Amino acid sequence: MNTENLVARRRKSLGPTYSHFYENPLYLVRGEGVWLYDNDGTKYLDCYNNVPSVGHCHPHVVEQISKQIATLNTHTRYLHHTVVEYAEMLADTLPGDLSVCMFVCTGTEANDLAYRIARAVTGNEGAICTMGAYHGNSTLVSELSPEFERIRPRPDFIVDVDPPDMYRGQFGADDPDYVQKYADLVDDAIDELSEQGHKPAMMIIDSIYDAAGIHTPPPEYQQKVHEKVRAAGGLILCDEVQSGLTRMGDNFWGFMDSGVVPDIVTMGKPIGDGHPLAVAVTTPAIAEAFAKETDYFNTFGGNPVSATAGKAVLEIVTRENLLANVKASGDHMLAGFGKLAEKYPLIGDIRGKGLFLTVELVRDRSSREPARTEAAQVQEAMRENGVLLSLNGQGRNCLKIRPPLVFDTSHADIALAALDDALGRVS
Repeated sequence: MNTENLVARRRKSLGPTYSHFYENPLYLVRGEGVWLYDNDGTKYLDCYNNVPSVGHCHPHVVEQISKQIATLNTHTRYLHHTVVEYAEMLADTLPGDLSVCMFVCTGTEANDLAYRIARAVTGNEGAICTMGAYHGNSTLVSELSPEFERIRPRPDFIVDVDPPDMYRGQFGADDPDYVQKYADLVDDAIDELSEQGHKPAMMIIDSIYDAAGIHTPPPEYQQKVHEKVRAAGGLILCDEVQSGLTRMGDNFWGFMDSGVVPDIVTMGKPIGDGHPLAVAVTTPAIAEAFAKETDYFNTFGGNPVSATAGKAVLEIVTRENLLANVKASGDHMLAGFGKLAEKYPLIGDIRGKGLFLTVELVRDRSSREPARTEAAQVQEAMRENGVLLSLNGQGRNCLKIRPPLVFDTSHADIALAALDDALGRVS
């Protein structure tokens, strides 16, 4: 099929709000492990897609889903052992009293449900979120996912705070009190909510701040934020759609790196290897309080096929020891980036951990002027070299590297060699 013709048909049938990567859109037809193949048979190393967490079309996931969908698929108003078994398996990966699973289909739905829970349990309406975050695309959740400048007026029950950015933020790592100062912004947010007639129902936070340019918060920051929000009567929601499932390399879920236990955890499609599966996990006490206000039901959330996909993913994560793989591969990538930084002044900063990394490109290391054009050129050159990645950050100058969890050190070497070549061509 002609790619140009397909682009024209897509724009007509799907509308102009659907964007695509690359100057010449990539027409993918097949995936396997960490590899993607286009309509011409060209092979690409996938350094971007976190949704196929245990690899594209993992045989165990495909087999288990196929068996279940050929047997039964219905909803949770009927009993099914797989749904319960999966919820129990998921709870076993979590600390504290986090053990009650409320299934949905997308991360958006999970975060929307989490706000409903927080509002019902606390009796409050206010919500605190971080600038540059992305948590989903419903009307409510998009308001909790502010770009760096909001297009519409912010609802008065939502307040934004800056995430801890020690490279470009208002408090740098050279400030000995930067952790406290970033945490104190939450106090300001609570005061602002109060001025607008609200108390906090919850704060939604990431274990790694993605859209703002991949910043890993210090554990002390997360700990202080938990204390402040709870003292004001709110709950803490940790969004683990991107940072969870061993992605960070040290623990099963990213928030565990900070030694905290939130009130609600949301997880999304990576837990189903791309199958539409998501969940809000909370404590028995919070679930009981929510149930006093309403019943909860989701037609497709937690159906037997989705639960089967989730079980298969957890089995693979354990069987293939992906936590150790992520740690080894991520450390290998970081070391490689460090060597490239010695060679190319275009690299201004290297951040992240595990298999959630960024290389920020700047035109001058002193001024830190974002190298937006050069970053786009590197992305295109990487595609020509057979490696797919994306861009993020306010200046769209940060290379976003977030491959499937089965990405190993041999794949890292391929990506590093491709990046070396791309930077050489652009610098």
